Amino acid sequence: MDGLVSGHARTYDDFKKQLTPAVKPLYEEIRNYCLSLGTNVVEDVRMHRIVFCKSMAFRGFADVEPQRDSVIVKVRRDRKEPVNEIEIRDGQDIAGLKGILTDAYNNIR
Repeated sequence: MDGLVSGHARTYDDFKKQLTPAVKPLYEEIRNYCLSLGTNVVEDVRMHRIVFCKSMAFRGFADVEPQRDSVIVKVRRDRKEPVNEIEIRDGQDIAGLKGILTDAYNNIR
């Protein structure tokens, strides 16, 4: 029920309305990158965050949650490893985050 609005599944457009103007471009960049990792990436829109999974088996590799002036990305490379939590602020280079997301996507099982 976490991803429901009035009995309907939440869409990214619903979710985007809650983003602050300072975070919206950064969130969009992270979202677009996660979706570009493969045709089997599934976007699961929740109430306060979006989870990106590999295939319908829902092997989640990234949990992306907006804050007022930053985005917290929880990356899971393997279910047996601890979650790597990274906070990204507007204007910060996300090249390192992209490498971590690619690695998690390629290795999640």
